[in-house]
Amino acid sequence: MKILVINGPNLNMLGIRQPEIYGRDTYDSLLDMLRAEAKALGVSVSFYQSNHEGALVDAIQHAYYDQVDGIVINPGAYTHTSVALLDAVKTVMIPTVEVHISDPDTREEFRHVSYIRGACEATVKGRGLEGYRDAMRLLCEKLKK
Repeated sequence: MKILVINGPNLNMLGIRQPEIYGRDTYDSLLDMLRAEAKALGVSVSFYQSNHEGALVDAIQHAYYDQVDGIVINPGAYTHTSVALLDAVKTVMIPTVEVHISDPDTREEFRHVSYIRGACEATVKGRGLEGYRDAMRLLCEKLKK
């Protein structure tokens, strides 16, 4: 089973960007944690991060051709603005779980809208980096059915 973890804008700046919201762990420590989780779950995992919307759409489309079984995506700010990401996930029909480190519903009102959510199996929010592990587990449960 192959899982692709996609991260959107500014997530490469974890540990630096607003640590009071996103914590002090770095992007590299997130990847290390997810590699360990993938090993425990017996799945392969790959990662993609970009600050550019079109590159994220390309990554979702490439997941189709690479025969990825599931996607974990944190679209960052594109959560609230990108119909293109929604359409890409709908197009490839790969089970996808949306994840957010913070809980957008407790933040500014514009963050309460998630365009991509309509194409996702589930959303994990407000659990810090642990939410990525939760998302991987949810995908594995769904894919093993």
